[in-house]
Formats: sequence, structure tokens, C-alpha cells
Amino acid sequence: MSVILNKDSRIVVQGITGAQGSFHAQQCMEYGSKVVAGVTPGKGGSTHLGVPVFNTVKEAIKQQGADVSLIFVPPPFAADSILEAAYAGINKIICITEGIPVIDMAKVKKHLNTLKQSGREIIMVGPNCPGVITPQECKAGIMPGYIHRRGSIGIVSRSGTLTYEAVWQVTCQGLGQSTVIGIGGDPVQGMNFIDALRLFKDDEQTQAVIMIGEIGGSAEEEAAAYVKENFKKPVFSFVAGKTAPKGKRMGHAGAIIEGSSGTHEAKVKALRDAGITVVENLSEIGKVVAGFVKAEA
Repeated sequence: MSVILNKDSRIVVQGITGAQGSFHAQQCMEYGSKVVAGVTPGKGGSTHLGVPVFNTVKEAIKQQGADVSLIFVPPPFAADSILEAAYAGINKIICITEGIPVIDMAKVKKHLNTLKQSGREIIMVGPNCPGVITPQECKAGIMPGYIHRRGSIGIVSRSGTLTYEAVWQVTCQGLGQSTVIGIGGDPVQGMNFIDALRLFKDDEQTQAVIMIGEIGGSAEEEAAAYVKENFKKPVFSFVAGKTAPKGKRMGHAGAIIEGSSGTHEAKVKALRDAGITVVENLSEIGKVVAGFVKAEA
């Protein structure tokens, strides 16, 4: 069983002919992912990286059976690309683009919520994220494939680079990952921690979950409340930004502390109160998880 992606996922890359789209689409293909089409308006009918390019997502679905969209479209046009994929019938959308205006993403969320209310089950990951990978099956994103190993630890993270660190530590412990989801750090995003936890909850392969959070917002506190009431699998967490000065933006647009909201202390307390194991030093998270798994075995 897998979460979001599997070996049969058929990916259309929106923005495939651009520099970023071209490079990372090639990397995904070399990992073994089935990139079956690209979309660049005005370049329909051409071929790029050995796959057909279409003017619209709708054509890519009709001609190539695409069912996952991976988006590398520049910020001013990325929101429209997300909505194009959604309205064309794609139910799994992964947007890598960084710098999409918040107002654009607010409109995207409104449209996606309307589609969900009509009965569509749409998963949108991102924007400003590394993507999703199910090791040894499918990679849709910018993460280095070689650090991943198939296993039983689900990982969900707001930070891209910290995701890689957690993945590598788990791999070095010989455990491996079921699926790794980078949800991104923007204030308005698609999938959140709770959405990911719901998927991991029902995934037989996932035996434990690592949740990488950061200061700003209330996503971690909300996830803690969900875990306390609904999630029985062990959860391990690290919250970045302990030493960040209040009121300053630290990397991600969502990592801003305002007053007492979104502080490191508040998040850690909520997580621990929910029975989640909080690791203060990220360099130890692999050892902590491995110790628990071996003890359970």
C-alpha cells in the first residue's frame, strides 16, 4: 500500500519545457517515475525529454492518461495552473513553485474547497514544497532520490531541507520510509499535517510517523489535537525555529511569530500533551525512532 503516489502513477509536468521543470522531470524519470506528458501552452505537438507536450492538461489526460500533476510554472501563473489541473480532472496535484502570492493561493483554496464539496477527492500538495516520494516506486518533486529507502516510517514536513535530514537519518538506521510528503511552509497551502496523518493512519505499510514542524501558525497544535483523539500509531516530531527572534520572518512565509501565537514553546507543549515524542535535536531523530521500533519488535 502507498500514500498519494505508487508505481502506476502517471505524471503530467506543467512547465516541463522550462529550466526547472525540465531538470526535475528528467530526475523523476531517472528515478523510475512514469512522466507521461508535459504541458506548456503554445508548444503542444512537440516532444520534450522523450514525452509529448500538450497545450492543456485536459489534452494530456485524454491522450496519455495522466492522473498526477507536477507543477513547475512561474509564480505569476502557478495558481492558474493548479486550477487548470483540478478542473481538468486531476485529483493529485503537487505544486513545487515558490513565491506564489498569498491572495492567489487563497483563491485556489476556495475553488478546491468548492470542488471537494461537489464530491471530488482532491489532494493538493504545496506550493513551495519539495514534493512527494514513495521510495522505489514514484518520485514527484525535487528531493534527492538516492537518500530514500523503502520502509515503514511516514514523514510529513513543512521544511524541505529538514525533510531530507530526517529521511537520511531514517535510511541510515536501516528503517526506510513508506511515503515522504513535503507540505511546504507557505501560510496558505494545500495539504496540511492532519490531511497527511489521515492518509498515514489508513496505510498498512506506515508503522510510525515523523512530523517536522516549525514556528508560526497553528498547524502543529491542530495536528497534536488530531493525534490525541484519532491517531494510534507512534508519532515523533521536531519543531524548527527555537532560537528565532519574535516578529521576524525566518525563511518560510508562514514561519512568523506574532505575540504568543505560533511559538516554539507552545507547539512543543501541545505535541507532548498529545503523547507525541518531541525530539529537541534533529540530529537524533533517526536514533530515537529506531530505538522505539527496535524496542517494539
